[in-house]
Amino acid sequence: MNFIDNPGKLRGFEKNIKIEKVSRRSILKGLGITGGFVLAAPVMSRQALAYETGAGKMPHGVVVDPRVFVSVAPDGIVTIVGHRSEMGTGVRTSLPLIVAEEMEADWSRVKVQQAHGDEVKFGNQDTDGSRSTRHYLIPMRQIGASARTMLEQAAAKRWGVPATEVKAVNHEVVHSTSGRKLGFGELAADAAKESVPAIEGLKLKDPRDFRYLGKGQVGIVDLHDITTGKAIYGADVRLPGMKYAVIARPPVTGGKLVSFDPDAALKVAGVEKVLKVQGWPWPSKFQPLGGVAVIARNTGAAIKGRDALKLVWDDGANGKYDSVAYRKELEEASRKPGLVLRKEGDADAALKGADKVIVGEYYVPHLAHVSMETPVAVADVKGDKAEIWAPVQSPGGTREDVAKTLGIPEANVTVNVTLLGGGFGRKSKCDFALEAALLSKELGAPVKVQWTREDDIHNGFLHTVSVERIEAGLDKSGKVVAWRHRSVAPSIASTFAAGTVHQAPFEIGMGLVDMPFEIANISCENPEAAAFTRIGWFRSVSNIPRAFAVQSMVGEIAQATGRDQKETLLALIGSPRIVKPEVKDLWNYGEPQESYPIDTARLRKVVELVAEKGEWGRKVPKGHGLGIAVHRSFVSYIATIVEVAVDDKGKLTVPRVDTAIDCGTYVNPERIASQIEGAAIMGLSLAKYGEITFKDGKVQQKNFDDFQVVRMDESPVVTNVYIVPPGPDTPPSGVGEPGVPPFAPALINAIFAATGKRIRSLPIGKQLEA
Repeated sequence: MNFIDNPGKLRGFEKNIKIEKVSRRSILKGLGITGGFVLAAPVMSRQALAYETGAGKMPHGVVVDPRVFVSVAPDGIVTIVGHRSEMGTGVRTSLPLIVAEEMEADWSRVKVQQAHGDEVKFGNQDTDGSRSTRHYLIPMRQIGASARTMLEQAAAKRWGVPATEVKAVNHEVVHSTSGRKLGFGELAADAAKESVPAIEGLKLKDPRDFRYLGKGQVGIVDLHDITTGKAIYGADVRLPGMKYAVIARPPVTGGKLVSFDPDAALKVAGVEKVLKVQGWPWPSKFQPLGGVAVIARNTGAAIKGRDALKLVWDDGANGKYDSVAYRKELEEASRKPGLVLRKEGDADAALKGADKVIVGEYYVPHLAHVSMETPVAVADVKGDKAEIWAPVQSPGGTREDVAKTLGIPEANVTVNVTLLGGGFGRKSKCDFALEAALLSKELGAPVKVQWTREDDIHNGFLHTVSVERIEAGLDKSGKVVAWRHRSVAPSIASTFAAGTVHQAPFEIGMGLVDMPFEIANISCENPEAAAFTRIGWFRSVSNIPRAFAVQSMVGEIAQATGRDQKETLLALIGSPRIVKPEVKDLWNYGEPQESYPIDTARLRKVVELVAEKGEWGRKVPKGHGLGIAVHRSFVSYIATIVEVAVDDKGKLTVPRVDTAIDCGTYVNPERIASQIEGAAIMGLSLAKYGEITFKDGKVQQKNFDDFQVVRMDESPVVTNVYIVPPGPDTPPSGVGEPGVPPFAPALINAIFAATGKRIRSLPIGKQLEA
């Protein structure tokens, strides 16, 4: 198998992975567990997958060890561990459901247990990149098949019959000849004595026999607790003797505390102490910004105490950051040559010789995650041991960072994962958990650190600001013969390394260099752009500005040539083929091109499907318009039609959205529909309102009054979702993130159809007002 060696325990694009060949481990036998049944299997090699994925290249790779993930009690209750974080995608249900399906367990008799942070035990636990199902569909099936096989072997020995005569069916093992049956609980002790079957010899269920997978009839396991208020989120955690803290952080990224006067804060009822919090020089990955913590008997008192603090800050080098001025700098940079990332043909010559050149500069500002649950964490540090309770997307990464920050062994850190009230990438950064750990160590007591909405907006990791300039050259027939795309944006890499001025490979691979159009002359460039604030992963990441630019340009080309939007889009996509851009280190969402190629046949299919189901070209009332857009991201294919209505005062509403998604093999279509519906709401919010601005280095927005999201009465009235049926060998791909990117350009194209106004800068704001 492949052994993943990541000695620095770095994560994401910054990790350095070394792959060595080692011999396969012998299969673990003789568990000897009484009163219950726990399965065992070796760590799974990537070669044993039915298709290759990038799972093995993630920190700590993939673990297929049923004794870790599955147990059966004598009463027949099956407990399955969910090792990913639940933030609304349904992953805490979907992955265990896969195990139950293969195991032939009755879902009504299954309990799901949340894993703590331990990637040596569970394998990679990063819940991001829309990759949980695509990386774990086959491993979870193999875990379930191992359990089923061991139960069948135990029953065969009990009855003294060949194993070929017994079969697990709906929580029982049945002898086909005599009709005898034994429940899973009755077989638990004997099954524990069975050897774990080799992965290579496992027989997986025929998908035609699935009872749960692909049916969309299983609700999320947390639904009742969530809807009745019993679910435990980060802010719900209470420990005996727990203190409550809020922190005053530098208002400018990289700023430092000069002095503070705690006297007024200490006079607030309930405030017990005021402490300086350690900070790290920027950039410092996810380490705390530092500042002053107010410790109190409750969060309300802590907030009042913080309001009373007298603070003096040194804003540092970023104190001059101004988003208006910076936008002009990005625009100027986009008009000059930049680092060439993809070059096919001669775009310069083709543009000079074109009959017509269409130029579009598209702007997307900084964006804040504003998940409904703000960052929060509870820590209890005693000596060289630490326990954390937090809504984190990367419990394994949090465990590593807490250990490093406190200078204690990683084995001494326990990270308990609560439900996440939204994440969108913000909670993949564990700075809030580190703050709680540092304060608990200082106070010698459990501490809850609560971020307010203002903290969340002022001190988070923002989505990057971006200018995307596209020049399209057309010949006399209106065919696009040249395409030059310059993308200018500060990089997420700047969070890890000072002086970063170019986007990282994973960013440029999101809709820039992987652009799938069939054009003879292409140039993709990346001019320099420095960062002046913390930048991090955001739902769909760089796909948001790229899809906005590319698909808006498709609408502009359709306008310039007098052609239909959909037909123009299909003409640009071109013939069904596998696109192999001539790009060094082409990012493919961490997946091998062999399993997940850029397939324009699938891209065309979602366009054609949404056009059919969404009734493209249908007659709409005056003031209404239809817009279409398509985008490949997280190795899925998504096409969206938006119907917009704009009244005579410029107020826009969205009566209908139609989206087609090809995400390969899928587990729960109900969750797919839910994610696409949510993406439509989020996409509309970002397009209509989303904007974080800076003046004197400080974020100007503070809460939902000035960083708005759409309310219920503004949300799309109807959102229809169409799922492309997968082929028999089509691997699963992303769902949580891909729905967002095509929404804004489809909306913008619809607005043009309704009003004749072309919007190139987000948010839309007041641009439609007369």
